[in-house]
Amino acid sequence: MSDEHREQGRDAQAPTTEASRTGQYPVPAYAGVAPPAGGSAYGPAAATPASARPGSGMPTHGPYPGPGGPVGPHGPVPPHGPGAARDEQPRRRNPMTNLVAAALIAGLVGGGAGFAGAYAVLATDSPSSTLTSAPSSPAASTEPGTVAGAAAVATPSTVDIRVTMAQGTAEGSGVILTADGNVLTNNHVVAGGSGQITVTLADGSEHSASIVGTAPSYDLAVLRIDGVSGLTPATLGNSGDVQVGQQVVAIGSPQGLTGTVTTGIVSAFDRTVAVQGEDGTAVVYNGMQTDAPINQGNSGGPLVDLQGRVVGINSAIATAGGGESTGSIGLGFAIPVDQAKRVAQEILDSGSATKPVLGVQGNPNAGDGSGAQISAVEPGSAAADAGLAAGEVVTRVDDARVQDFADLIARVGAQTPGDTVTLTVTDGGAERTVDVTLGSTPDQAASTSSGGQGRPGQSPFGNPFGGN
Repeated sequence: MSDEHREQGRDAQAPTTEASRTGQYPVPAYAGVAPPAGGSAYGPAAATPASARPGSGMPTHGPYPGPGGPVGPHGPVPPHGPGAARDEQPRRRNPMTNLVAAALIAGLVGGGAGFAGAYAVLATDSPSSTLTSAPSSPAASTEPGTVAGAAAVATPSTVDIRVTMAQGTAEGSGVILTADGNVLTNNHVVAGGSGQITVTLADGSEHSASIVGTAPSYDLAVLRIDGVSGLTPATLGNSGDVQVGQQVVAIGSPQGLTGTVTTGIVSAFDRTVAVQGEDGTAVVYNGMQTDAPINQGNSGGPLVDLQGRVVGINSAIATAGGGESTGSIGLGFAIPVDQAKRVAQEILDSGSATKPVLGVQGNPNAGDGSGAQISAVEPGSAAADAGLAAGEVVTRVDDARVQDFADLIARVGAQTPGDTVTLTVTDGGAERTVDVTLGSTPDQAASTSSGGQGRPGQSPFGNPFGGN
């Protein structure tokens, strides 16, 4: 798909926010946790992302070049809030949405009073009436190519995940990868867990599980269900084949309602999503936008095409500003399955994953939307080997446009270690292209602005892809 087509889809859907670009930088906070300040992705972290600044009302969280911390001056994140769509010219940002992680953290789900009230409405003293029903009609088709068909294929491979936290319980969703119990979910669903992990299968049976490995920079984790066999693995599709406008189906446990199926379309690609993890670290990734209703509890569940093939891992939503609601407003974000497959396979093979390293530093809060300015190049890094220099501005990674440092973090994070990418850079008005072969580093935590792994409270933007 051409960059022009993707940009058109993006601008058609995303709203703008003061702290984030329209549909481009929602900054959600996992389960409503407030965003931390400053940070970086795939490498050093530095300044506080605009979306995470006081008054922006946006939490942060994301999965690629940056750990789960505040987003840059924009903002989507795992079910959190979307950023604004991008234009060739910078846009004025207007506060509008918040990003919220799709994991559900609560004590009781569905209070007794609410249900009692519902029964009271039905228990009236009015005269009884006779209800009539229409003649039965043929059941909806569950053939491939329909929403019902997609749900029939993917639901058996979708699980509910509950994690005991220090206070309360976190609940999310997951995707079965193998018949013997390996499950893919969001890292923010299990991060901070202090007790048992319980996985509920589609047949209602409950099983304990343990963590095989995590990839904090991608907001992904793989679990292993204890003592099971013969499960139905999900069919993983190819997100690179998905088109803007294509119908998709989301399956998961929103608000603890397991097996919930919703549908919508793919709204756009290349959304820079940034969200904040429970420990305060930030995650930034290149996300897929959808209007399929996604709510807290959907985190880690599958976004599938009408054949039931997984094309994304639901992770963040944008919510109405002002704290009035943490529910879906039609702006959801998923981690493209092409990225998730690579990370999950590495975790299954070795217990850990890797992430690409460019080796530059910058400030996500600086700039006018015309590109990502490099403030420093790390000696011996991929960027240094390619001849990049401080002061240069990166405007594209291959065909994907870069408006600021957060974009650079997301675009580089979408690559695979060892990939060669073409960067378009400007310096004093002169433009040139540079081929860079990305380095590799273990994804043990979000990267920091100094190139090391991130620490709680640090944001993911300062240095995308610098690393030790």
